[in-house]
Amino acid sequence: MTHDRSMKIGGFLWRIVSFFRNLRYFAGGPYRKFRKVAWTSKRQSGVPLFMRKFHREEGSGFSSAALAIMIVCGAQNPAAAGSTPTPDVLDASRLAQLAPALPAQAPSGSLLPVDRLAKWNPGLMSAGGIPKRITIFKTLSPSGRDDSAAIQAALNNAPAGQVVMLNPGTFIVNDILMINRSITLRGSGAGVTKLGKTNGAKPRTSKIISGTKGILTPVDPGSYSHDEKPIIIVGPSRWNNGPDSTASQSLTADGAQGSDFVTIADAKKFKAGAFVLLDEVSGASWQATPLGFPGDAQVWQGDRVAWNLHYPLTPGDDANASNAQGPYDDTPGVLPAAMSWFSRSDRAINEIKQIASISGNTITFTSPLTISYRTGHRAQLTPYTTDPNTGGHAADNRDVHVSNAGVEDLSLYGGADGALRFETAAYSWAKAIEVTQWLGEGVAIDNSFRVEIRDSYIHTGSWPEPGGAGYAISLAAGSSEVLIENNILLDVCKNMVFRSSGAGSVVAYNFADDSFDFDTPSWVEVGVNASHMAGAHHVLFEGNLSHNADSDYTHGNSIYLTFFRNHLTGQRQHLTDGSGVRAIGLAYGSWWDSFIGNVMGRPGQMAGWSYENPAMKTNTAIWESGGVGNIWILGYDPERWEMAPDPKTLSTVIRGGNFDYLTNQVVWTSGLRAQTLPASLYLSAKPSFFGNYQWPWVDPTGATKLHTLPAKARLDAGTPFAQAPGATQ
Repeated sequence: MTHDRSMKIGGFLWRIVSFFRNLRYFAGGPYRKFRKVAWTSKRQSGVPLFMRKFHREEGSGFSSAALAIMIVCGAQNPAAAGSTPTPDVLDASRLAQLAPALPAQAPSGSLLPVDRLAKWNPGLMSAGGIPKRITIFKTLSPSGRDDSAAIQAALNNAPAGQVVMLNPGTFIVNDILMINRSITLRGSGAGVTKLGKTNGAKPRTSKIISGTKGILTPVDPGSYSHDEKPIIIVGPSRWNNGPDSTASQSLTADGAQGSDFVTIADAKKFKAGAFVLLDEVSGASWQATPLGFPGDAQVWQGDRVAWNLHYPLTPGDDANASNAQGPYDDTPGVLPAAMSWFSRSDRAINEIKQIASISGNTITFTSPLTISYRTGHRAQLTPYTTDPNTGGHAADNRDVHVSNAGVEDLSLYGGADGALRFETAAYSWAKAIEVTQWLGEGVAIDNSFRVEIRDSYIHTGSWPEPGGAGYAISLAAGSSEVLIENNILLDVCKNMVFRSSGAGSVVAYNFADDSFDFDTPSWVEVGVNASHMAGAHHVLFEGNLSHNADSDYTHGNSIYLTFFRNHLTGQRQHLTDGSGVRAIGLAYGSWWDSFIGNVMGRPGQMAGWSYENPAMKTNTAIWESGGVGNIWILGYDPERWEMAPDPKTLSTVIRGGNFDYLTNQVVWTSGLRAQTLPASLYLSAKPSFFGNYQWPWVDPTGATKLHTLPAKARLDAGTPFAQAPGATQ
């Protein structure tokens, strides 16, 4: 969530150059898909102070014992794809449609309905963990000059499974390091081995931002020249083609959630071991908006996907125009570019799979489908192309994805198109690294499968402003089954974004705090989330410590998110919280989300707070009637505060077993009966990185609600890369 602002000329220039930097292959051609760069003017009149700044910005993105058939809880009836839109009127039928519904129900004997669960087995978990490689191919020391060529030569020649080792010191790396084979680049320790891009992003100044506790003032990237490149790319080449739509095959029968196979018309172009993209169109048509929506406009929406597109066009829409037939930019009938920023056009619901075997035209995967893919929504399976820039297939000689490559034990600073990018990678990782002083995404994960980011410290981005320049971690372009575990994410614009991606991913046991907008530091940015573009689904957030959990509608919605055993404090640690103060929020279109076993707030510090924003119970836009903060604020639209809560958000959310320090009670709702909570939704035993610390560390029903999170403990001790006492990792 972001907000209105006056455009500084430097920030404007940054976005102009970012337009070219961020072109993406989904739009066609050799460049990567672009993100929207222009600021959008927002209304502030009549917006309550507490919520002022719940706003948006540039283009960006979101997500079992997967069991059997899908049980849809509280869903509205979808409009058929291709149906003729009709003008909306405020008649009795519409009022009935928009009336708040009862909460979704979990079946007896089950923690959650089966459609909300996935077989969460992300990252390298399915492969036995990150490999411990011991064979050193070559050891390098800093030369005092640009070391890019020397390091790249070692990376190019290292045999599969071996390590390029970097000694202590600072290596100047002003050209991209490409890791396009199954090897490891390892330093002598984060903070000990440093890779610095001296012609990239500039560090913050020494001046502390007024009203903060030690947050330093950034330098506007529009005020200086810089070479817009990352430091490291794990992938086949600098620019990758992505999925090959010319080779797409339609499903001949629905792919069922929880099953591990699909049938297609012709499987000849597919092969075992390859990675493929599974997706479907949204089936959107003009649908009614909640009561009070400005101008009574309609929303371009399907049964799962709600795009931020309206008819008539409203401020903040991701299109230049709309008519009765649909949204568009310049040509009626041609979908707006925003619908292909981070996915194939209008195919935001997606996931990447690996093929296990092929029998006739039946393709079996290595992991089950996290959601159903429907022939009625033109579901397709698409291979990835051989990248022409590599002169052939990637190192595995089976597919364009680079597999089993890792970056470990080093620091990165100065990246100016992100710092570390996983571009079409699989079973690859970053472990115990530091990322700081960057523009774009600290770590970007695009078109990738089972990537793992762990034990790392990503902090103090160079430009913590909305517009895409200040994210700690980004998933995009279908990236699936990613594990983000045991990290520290601090002092950035957004701790994370998920853009048309995230299926089957897990964000767990991270400390994520101090996200802010430099132009308005008192506005509370989003904490843990899987949003910022339509399409994220079935992402699990477990055991995190953050100032809030939320899901934005900036460029569309996210669905089927599960938040389990997190501590959501409602307060950032180094900034003064003035507006947008909440522990848990959900924007319009956040459907079928679940909050189980969380602890919210801070003991003895909840004076003046409200448990639920009153708008949630009155079906009116009385958002300003909440307290200085809200434990829950669900169903809002940060663009349109005149609008009543989204009834589908309210009717499909499940809340149960959550403890808060306002009521000092564990609250079970009609959506979830009181029961004993499992220790984890993705782990079968205590993880080794917890060492001697109590696990689970969040215990809402216990006498002691909160124990020790290893990531927070090591930050507090000033040793962000130290293992927990007794850890065996």
